[in-house]
Amino acid sequence: MNISFFIARRYLFSKKSHNVVNVISTISVCGIALATAAIVCVLSIFNGFGGIVESMFNAFDPDLKITVKEGKVFDYHTPEFEKALQVKGIQLISESLEENALFIFNESQVPVLMKGVSEEFRLMTDMEKLLLEGSFKLHEDVVDYTTLGSGLAITLGARSNFISPIKIYAPKRDVKVNLANPAAAFTPAYIQIGGIFTLNSPEYDDQMAIIPIQLARDLFGYENQVTSLDIKLDANASVYRVKREIQRIVGNNFLVEDRFEQQKESYQMLQMEKWVAFLIMVFILLIAVFNLVGSLSMLIVEKRDDIKSLQNMGASDQLISRIFLYEGWLIAFIGIIIGIAMGLVLCLLQQHFGLLRLSDVPGAYIIDAYPVIVEALDVMIAFVVVSLISLLTVLYPVNNLRKKIRN
Repeated sequence: MNISFFIARRYLFSKKSHNVVNVISTISVCGIALATAAIVCVLSIFNGFGGIVESMFNAFDPDLKITVKEGKVFDYHTPEFEKALQVKGIQLISESLEENALFIFNESQVPVLMKGVSEEFRLMTDMEKLLLEGSFKLHEDVVDYTTLGSGLAITLGARSNFISPIKIYAPKRDVKVNLANPAAAFTPAYIQIGGIFTLNSPEYDDQMAIIPIQLARDLFGYENQVTSLDIKLDANASVYRVKREIQRIVGNNFLVEDRFEQQKESYQMLQMEKWVAFLIMVFILLIAVFNLVGSLSMLIVEKRDDIKSLQNMGASDQLISRIFLYEGWLIAFIGIIIGIAMGLVLCLLQQHFGLLRLSDVPGAYIIDAYPVIVEALDVMIAFVVVSLISLLTVLYPVNNLRKKIRN
């Protein structure tokens, strides 16, 4: 058995002559445990929020999206696209045409980003999951319908059960506005309100309206052009493989994006917030770890007679230093293990019982309690970071002891 580790373990669990050493050691363990538990919980809560955002965007965004790098629209009826859209793994293709227009409803006038979609869009997305009211539909008999973002609906003062239609003014392409007759530069149309959706993102909620793609083409004078092709893949298809194959066929003039790349800024912001919160918790951990320095320093003072006895028995300076190094590591390790166990238990309780709630009013938010998703990688990162900080902190009093022994 390692003599240094054996003596360190005895020191850790034996009763000290000065009770304050026991108290400070206990405080050190508790401080490290609480800081570690907090890190595990904070990272898991950010994972939970990230999971909710991801699930909502996944309900709206396609598996792959093809856009043109230069320009706004493109015609995909080419031999290259015909070959690309036959790549194994593609299940469904939906056309999308996005343009800006003006919506007028009662006394409200709002500039809107209209997203014209084909009927396949219904099969590609899970719009029912995003709807706040009404239903998602594009046509019914000869009537066209729009689904409005929640913020846009509030600005317009519109609801899904209103009978009055929305009037659309779409600017004509390549037509200059005649100040004498500005209305001639716009193509008007009427559309009924089918439903209201939310993605909890201002980019979508405050300015987007989904309409039939044929109506969008009629309003803006397009024939077969699209701003993007949305692709749904088979359940067992490799997104990376299909993306790479399509990109190879269509060439560098087009951009093929997966779901992460479509919402890159949102995902990066979530990750940034998560790791900023992690760094804040690490600073709190540094404060807690200072107790470890005090505990170990007082233990060294208390064991001066033992150190002299060990030296007289022929113990090397390195062996004596390792005793207190192991002592500090044991204190830190116990705190880390207890902290991780506490964090996992708290996360489990939050998952099943929702102890920490966002609001006391049910339905005030999308979810009533803070979401939690525990990831093994985050637990491992917490363990490694807390261990490194604790171990580096232990070196300070141990190095001081080594200098005193040499002198």
